[in-house]
Amino acid sequence: MRINIFTKIFVHKLLTSSIILLKILPLALLIQCTDKSVVEPTQGPAENTPNVENIILYEINIRAFSNEGTFQGIVNRLDSIKALSVNTIWFMPIHPIGQINTVNSPYCVKNFTEVNSEFGTMENFKTLVQEAHKRNIKVIIDWVANHTSWDNPWIQNKSWFTQDASGNIIHPPGTNWQDVADLNFDNQEMRNEMIKSMKYWVLNADVDGFRCDAADFVPYDFWKQAISELSKIEGKSLILLAEGARSDHFTAGFQMNYSWDFYTTIKNVFRDSYSASYLFSTHYEEYNNIPSGKHKLRFTTNHDESAWDATPITIFNGKKGALAASVITIYLGGVPLIYGSQEVGVSNTIPFFTRQPINWSLNPDMLKTYKELLSVYNNFDALRKGSIEKFDAVNVLAFKKIFQEKEILVLVNVRNNNVAYTTPTALANTMWKNAFDSSAVEITSTVALEPYSYLILTK
Repeated sequence: MRINIFTKIFVHKLLTSSIILLKILPLALLIQCTDKSVVEPTQGPAENTPNVENIILYEINIRAFSNEGTFQGIVNRLDSIKALSVNTIWFMPIHPIGQINTVNSPYCVKNFTEVNSEFGTMENFKTLVQEAHKRNIKVIIDWVANHTSWDNPWIQNKSWFTQDASGNIIHPPGTNWQDVADLNFDNQEMRNEMIKSMKYWVLNADVDGFRCDAADFVPYDFWKQAISELSKIEGKSLILLAEGARSDHFTAGFQMNYSWDFYTTIKNVFRDSYSASYLFSTHYEEYNNIPSGKHKLRFTTNHDESAWDATPITIFNGKKGALAASVITIYLGGVPLIYGSQEVGVSNTIPFFTRQPINWSLNPDMLKTYKELLSVYNNFDALRKGSIEKFDAVNVLAFKKIFQEKEILVLVNVRNNNVAYTTPTALANTMWKNAFDSSAVEITSTVALEPYSYLILTK
C-alpha cells in the first residue's frame, strides 16, 4: 500500500465507515475457477510450509534490492537471505504499472496476470520461485485487491468499479490515490475474475501465498470466499497475510495481520521515553481477540515506513537502538518481518516509486548480529512458541519465554544511557547461559546494562 503522499496515515486509521458502506454487501455463491491453461504445482509442497508461528518473513522491494532491479538480481542474493534463517519471502507487486495518472507506484496494477517487464519475464519469475523453493524458502506476492490502474483492461467493465452520483469511476475514497480506480465489490463478475487471477499465480507460477494490500478496505465476505476457493487448490497450504488490523481477517482465513499498534508503541518507548511496560500491554491488547494459531506481524520497518517516515537507524537512534528494537519485535511475540535493507542499517529513506539500489556492503557488524538474533530465534522453540512471564520496569523490557519446561530470559535496555536494572526476586541470584556463546551468566540483585544493550539467556 502507498502511504498518502501528503499525510502519512496507517491503513487501519484510513479505514472509515464510508468505505465499509460502499463495499460490504452479501456475497452470492462463487463459481470455482476452471481455467485449463494453468498447471498443477510442481514446487513448494504443502508439507514444507512452515506453521505460522515458525515463519520468519523477509520483504523485498525489487527496485531497490539489486543494482539490476530484476528477478535475477534477487536470485543472486537468495543464499544471503537464507543465511538470515529466513523461510518465507514476500515480493512487493510484480505486475505491470499503469501509465494513466501515474506516479510509477507498483501498487497501480495494469494487469493482474502479467509481470512488470522492468523486472524480467514470466519465466524469470518462475525461475526465481523455483530457486527459492530449492532453498526451502516459500514465496508470497503482494496482491492489490482494492483497486486497479486506469488503463487496466478491467476498466472496460464500468460496473466493476465504484462510481460517483454522476456515474464517473472514482479513486479510493478517503485517499489521494489519484493514479488508481476503486473496485466495486458489489459486482460478482469482478469478484470471480479477481479470485481467478489469484489462483493463476498459485497454479501457474507456484507461489505459496499472498500479502494482501489495503485489506481493511476490502469487504470481509470477499476475503472469506476468496480464501475458501484458494484453499481448494490441491498440494498447497497457502500463507496469507492481511495488511490491516481488522479482527475479522482471521475469521476470513488469514493467518496474520499487521501489528500497527505495537509499532507505534515501540517508537513511543524508544523516542519519547514511554515506560517499557507499555510494550507488554500493547502486546496483550493486540492478541486479546485473536484465535489460537493466528498471529500479528511484528516489525521495526517495512516498505512504507522506510520510504515515507525513516529507516530504523533514524527512528531508533542509531545501530544499537535499531538492534535493540529488533530484539523486542522478534522475541516478544508474533511473526517477525525483516525488510530487505534493515539488516545492513541503511540510513537514508528507500523509495519504491523509483530505483535506489541498496548498498549491501554497509555495516557488516549489524548484518552479523541480525544473523545471530534470527538463528537463536529459529533454534529455540521457547522464543517462537513460548508463553510470556513479564517483569514490569520503566527502562528495561524484561521477560521470560517458557515452552515445555525450557526457559529463555530476555533483558533489553530501551534507553540510550546506562541503566542499573534491579532484578525481581524471581530472577535474583540465578545462573544462566548466554544464548549466543553458551558462556555462564549470573543474574545478581542488579544488572548493569549499557545503552541499548540486551541479554538473551537460557538455562
